[in-house]
Amino acid sequence: MKPLILAIDQGTTSTRAIAFECGDGGRLRPVAVSQIELAQHFPKPGWVEHDAAEIWAATLQTCREVIRKAGGVGRFAAVGITNQRETSVIWDAATGEPLHRAIVWQDRRTAAATAKLAAAGHEPMVQAATGLILDPYFSASKFAWLLDAVPEARERAERGEVKLGTIETWLIWKLTGGARHVTDATNASRTSLMDLATRQWRPDLAALFNVPMAGLPDIRVCADHFGDCDPALFGAALPIHGAAGDQQAALVGHGALKPGDAKITYGTGAFLVANVGDTPVASTSRLLGTLGYAVGGQAAWALEGSIFSAGSAIQWLRDGLKVISESRQSEAMAQGLKDNGGVYLVPGFTGLGAPWWEPEARGTITGLTRDSGPAQMVRAALESLAYQTRDLLDALERDGAPRLKVLKVDGGVTANAFAMQFVADICEVTVERPAFQEMTALGAARLAALGVGLIADLEDHPVEAPARWTPRMGADERERLLKGWRGAVKAAIIAAQ
Repeated sequence: MKPLILAIDQGTTSTRAIAFECGDGGRLRPVAVSQIELAQHFPKPGWVEHDAAEIWAATLQTCREVIRKAGGVGRFAAVGITNQRETSVIWDAATGEPLHRAIVWQDRRTAAATAKLAAAGHEPMVQAATGLILDPYFSASKFAWLLDAVPEARERAERGEVKLGTIETWLIWKLTGGARHVTDATNASRTSLMDLATRQWRPDLAALFNVPMAGLPDIRVCADHFGDCDPALFGAALPIHGAAGDQQAALVGHGALKPGDAKITYGTGAFLVANVGDTPVASTSRLLGTLGYAVGGQAAWALEGSIFSAGSAIQWLRDGLKVISESRQSEAMAQGLKDNGGVYLVPGFTGLGAPWWEPEARGTITGLTRDSGPAQMVRAALESLAYQTRDLLDALERDGAPRLKVLKVDGGVTANAFAMQFVADICEVTVERPAFQEMTALGAARLAALGVGLIADLEDHPVEAPARWTPRMGADERERLLKGWRGAVKAAIIAAQ
């Protein structure tokens, strides 16, 4: 029987495990899946938290369920992990229990702290070292907040009694029974503490953010041996041989391994990652320099644009406004209108990401008339995905990248054909959606398969024929719509000031 890889995909809204069978020619085929939704906690406006203990319990449950469905642990060769990035956890090294709820990547509570650092002139140094701007999005300021919020945590972290990490670090600690405190280089590149050139923690950055180096995990490449699972968990000491942040894992899953390849994942947020090759590129357009992946002696660098609200805007229509009862209703409602009626939604529910980086911005609706109704709101939310994507592509082009001809997409929102056609029209690209959508899990599985020797390299990547949408909107109509969008974004930014 062919060996299996257990992929853990811990996301913002759910925890999932998928078993992939390693077939001929390097093809990975999903054979079992289990998924549990994750509770969201919003203690204050702009604050978003998760329960790290709940994440661990769901990980354990989904993995056990997948192992059972796949016929037992004996066929599994390795574990791969991918995770929501930047989300920050603090826990007790002795008990393994979290000391506070995890602070989620969307959280804006440290906006004043990062603004103070920027006002003091530190952003050029931070960006040159890490590729990142000063923003509460990244983990360093979240770590500092947690250390201050938990009594004596900072002093205990200096003594090694308290551990810090992003979600994959937390899960590896729990999976190995507390034996390994490690992270992979892609997640480390999202903390504002790792030097992109050396892929090591920078003491001066740790001092700047007031984060004790002793609390940070060791950094490993993405297909390294991260440790072995406690055999009491699954019945065998499965080796953990792959880890990457969700967007970098999706880059690997799509096979976007050559300079100029790009993908965007439309999940809770949306994240454009463009492979720029073997040398880091400094953005002048407020995109993020980041690590695409690192395996063995090979590293690929990337530029990234982050949209904070994508699928979450559709969730808001369903759960907040209650204008739809199911997300899939949005497609038919949008298609039932001849146009957007001049209505624009800027979904700045937790601030605006690239290229604006306005942490205090909030959701804004412009162009409402007495004729506006639920359908216009739904269409405006779907259209906002395309407008925000166009902003990122324009910024990428200003940084010297050629205009993309093909954009690889994945994520739950890509099931909406109206939204994908509108992305193609507004962005003037061919949009390609693979038949298998779980690119983050697939990327983690490929890294683990590489790490354990089941595949020779990441280049061997058979892909099923994708669905395609090609541009069909006229230039005048596109420019008219973009002009309305830019006005709406300007209004949202002015309102935040």
